[in-house]
Amino acid sequence: MRLTNNFWLSEFNCKDGTIIPDNLIENVQLLAEQLQVLRDVIGEPIHINSAYRHGAYNQSIGGSKNSQHILAKAADIVVGEGFTPKLIVGTIEGLIASGEMLEGGLGLYDNFVHYDIRGTRARWNFSTK
Repeated sequence: MRLTNNFWLSEFNCKDGTIIPDNLIENVQLLAEQLQVLRDVIGEPIHINSAYRHGAYNQSIGGSKNSQHILAKAADIVVGEGFTPKLIVGTIEGLIASGEMLEGGLGLYDNFVHYDIRGTRARWNFSTK
């Protein structure tokens, strides 16, 4: 099922193959719409490393007990060459400030960016670069 011009529901399923439960589809739809805004601005494909995680899977990979991934409200993303995680975080910050993307969690890592639509500001930097 296509969620936006560039994102499909299957991209957001749990990495163990579990599909997103029906009661969380609205969350993932809104998340995809926000990522589409970013995609339209940068003009490059966005790869989703991890999105929805059911509780057991989230625990098995050491995810936070209160992870937004469990609610299908978060995605860990990578953009192609020339788009460092730091650049992507800066771009998302600008889009949030301008009201084009929703406020939420934004995490910087060495090789990816976490973005979620929790509705309140949360920031962290686990990058070593």
